Amino acid sequence: MVLRAIVIWLVILVLAILNGAFRVGVLIPRSSEAAGHVVSTLMLCGLIAFVSWVTIAWLHPATWAHAAAVAMLWVVMTVLFEFGFGHFVAGKPWTDLLADYNILRGRVWILVLVTLATAPCLAARPRGLF
Repeated sequence: MVLRAIVIWLVILVLAILNGAFRVGVLIPRSSEAAGHVVSTLMLCGLIAFVSWVTIAWLHPATWAHAAAVAMLWVVMTVLFEFGFGHFVAGKPWTDLLADYNILRGRVWILVLVTLATAPCLAARPRGLF
């Protein structure tokens, strides 16, 4: 199940990168950086929910705890990728990376992590997987 969870996360990663390109290339030029960030974040949350719904039967968590473990794996991998790639490859300072977590400044990136943390359980339960 772990390998399948990683494969699904890689699909989500590709969608997140494409979503970011769409934000920078389309949303921000037609609105503003703040609006583009919010719309893009909500779009990514929807994509994560969709991918979770479509792939949960293949992932097939046997229990709620298995689905929750997948969710936590996705969150940890996302945060490690975000900060690891963002700082060590893209060269962004830690303060810029942490700024996306400042809800008081309209940064709603935390919703992506909440979606990742809940999507496997929310997709599996109504499908009767546990």
